[in-house]
Amino acid sequence: MTNHILTSTIFRSIGQVIRNYRKLLPLGQRPLSTPVTSLLFISAFMLPLSLHAHIKEDSLYSPAPVNSYIVKEIGSSTFLMAKDIDRPVSPASLTKILTCTMAIESGRLDRDVLITKESTMVEPSIAGFKPGEKIKLIDLVKAAMVNSSNDAAFAIAVYLSGNVDSFVAAMNSKAKMIGMKNSRFTNPAGFDKGMYSGNTSTAGDLLRLTEYAVKNPVFNEIARLDKAVFIEETTHKVYCLKTHNKLLDKYPYAVGIKTGYTTKAGGCLIARAIKNNKDLLLVMLNAKTDRWSTAANMFDTAFSASRPDPSWIVQTSRDDSDRAGATVIKQSRRAENISPVKFSNRHSRVSRLSHRPRRNVLAMSNSPRRSKRHADAEFKIAHKLTRHKLALSHSGRKSKKHELASAKQSRRSKRRSTLS
Repeated sequence: MTNHILTSTIFRSIGQVIRNYRKLLPLGQRPLSTPVTSLLFISAFMLPLSLHAHIKEDSLYSPAPVNSYIVKEIGSSTFLMAKDIDRPVSPASLTKILTCTMAIESGRLDRDVLITKESTMVEPSIAGFKPGEKIKLIDLVKAAMVNSSNDAAFAIAVYLSGNVDSFVAAMNSKAKMIGMKNSRFTNPAGFDKGMYSGNTSTAGDLLRLTEYAVKNPVFNEIARLDKAVFIEETTHKVYCLKTHNKLLDKYPYAVGIKTGYTTKAGGCLIARAIKNNKDLLLVMLNAKTDRWSTAANMFDTAFSASRPDPSWIVQTSRDDSDRAGATVIKQSRRAENISPVKFSNRHSRVSRLSHRPRRNVLAMSNSPRRSKRHADAEFKIAHKLTRHKLALSHSGRKSKKHELASAKQSRRSKRRSTLS
């Protein structure tokens, strides 16, 4: 709707500029008929507008909908794509990767875990365990990884450390050992409000955690599951929990790993994809768009690239995502070799006038803070047109004087010829 209004306004402005310009020129020097001129002006404006619409809809060239991301081949030290990898944000349920890794490394996966009341007093994503039930530790890991069950994560914490606070201290110690320098965990599930506020990590740290976790074959096996089926040990109740990871259905090369979401964190995803012996990891934090399609597109781009694309590598300040968006848009345009519409030399003045508003449209569409620049550019155009009009007017007066002088000279010549 906004683009439609902007386009209508621009077209009205274009028409006015064309009419004003044509009025300034003598009849014999008017460059083109109005329909053709209008078509050229419209084409000059539609290219950046259509590009902007594409950028807005295609999250690949618009990092603004995704707070931070990384795409990297396992075993390589080069990022194929990266944006704000050190920006601290809420990782939501991606926190459970660390919780489950600690459970796997405990060596007690075959042990029965007694579900406590404390473990069940969580929400909203839960397996539905009841106090007093006994679930094997490996099944709790499956529930936490596949179904993102918060009650499973808290049950793991209580079982391994005796209480949640002690487990959180162990989590932070383990995170430092892995090399997660910018992370701080407050709970085993990924809550980020109330008493659990301050649970933060970064894309860079979560990539380190995932690369560490995938070295374990048990973790890899669980991370690939699309559902977890297990039995409670005393009542033999069957639990069948499905994954929230829709990328497994949407993208044929996807092999896990973990999803996450809270109101504060937005859509989060750590995904793995393998194609043609190329093994990629993707970390996506605070996605304000369809993360499944975005992840699939990012994987496709990374698989087809022989080397990192500079337009995907963006490092900005922690508080300036707007500037990040502008940077990547600018780089992507350069990569696509998008050039302005060119006119013939006969209409070079029209071309020069049309390029200025084209840049103004891009400025308006990229950021409302550039409206002042747009106003200044319009003023310059108006000023140029006024000067041109004055020059033509002055030239017209000169021509009139010249005609009068010529007529006078002609009359004098006639008189002389008559007298002689």
